[in-house]
Amino acid sequence: MAANPKSLARQLSKRGPHTVLRGDLALAGLPGIVYTPAEGFNLPAVAFGHGWLTGISKYSGLLEHLASWGIVAAAPGTERGPVPSSIGFATDLLTTLDICTGVRLGTGRISVHPSRLALVGHGLGAGAAILGAAQRRVGAVAALYPAPTTPSAADAAARVEAPGLVLVGEKSFGSMNSDAVSIAQKWGGEDVQLRIVDSADDQGLVEGRRLLGALGFGGAERKTQERTRALLTGFLLNGLTDDKTYAAFADPTTEIPGSTVITDPSLVEQDLGSRINKLLSS
Repeated sequence: MAANPKSLARQLSKRGPHTVLRGDLALAGLPGIVYTPAEGFNLPAVAFGHGWLTGISKYSGLLEHLASWGIVAAAPGTERGPVPSSIGFATDLLTTLDICTGVRLGTGRISVHPSRLALVGHGLGAGAAILGAAQRRVGAVAALYPAPTTPSAADAAARVEAPGLVLVGEKSFGSMNSDAVSIAQKWGGEDVQLRIVDSADDQGLVEGRRLLGALGFGGAERKTQERTRALLTGFLLNGLTDDKTYAAFADPTTEIPGSTVITDPSLVEQDLGSRINKLLSS
């Protein structure tokens, strides 16, 4: 019998069974952090891209969460200025994957399988992850609340064949600051899912207090973080391992509590336009 998506989502929103170690990517020549399970061979790994003007420490809970579920999670601490290079960031994410597969991690009881790699990011970092995936084939790509980038991540998405997860906050759906719909519509591969996270703002993933939150641009949201962790962890465990327990998290037709799946992203603009017209005529 297939596992219930509701119970799986509840389980995946909480810390996993693995003890977690923290390391410094700077030891391998790139500023950043890496979280790993205490031990394990042929593990999956993700390179994570941070949002605009947001330090990687604001995602430590998310990265540690992934590691607790058996996924090596590394984040470069580059391109943190007000005018970052999306292309440069994409290159750093690919370098991060190279470090995960080519450098000894932990005490020698950890290794990463070279074909179990994913690119993940938030906001600006989501766009950089897609730009990186357009250059190199990976096992999965997750764009968490992606923001527009230059060059366009949506255009680059047309060259991405890997399975994709694209999240957008309910409060940010239809906003000019979100690139989620365009990315999902242009995705090159057939396996892409667009999910609206209930009651979420696109900036709610960031942990703790942040400057932009104090200025009124959104702050941390505990429910957003929990729901995102569940959706992302299930998607990665299904896509990067042989465990089919989490197949529902890669199915664009499965309803998972805390989110609404858009089964056909190509119809979003039509539906959104209809709703706007109704509001204008009311």
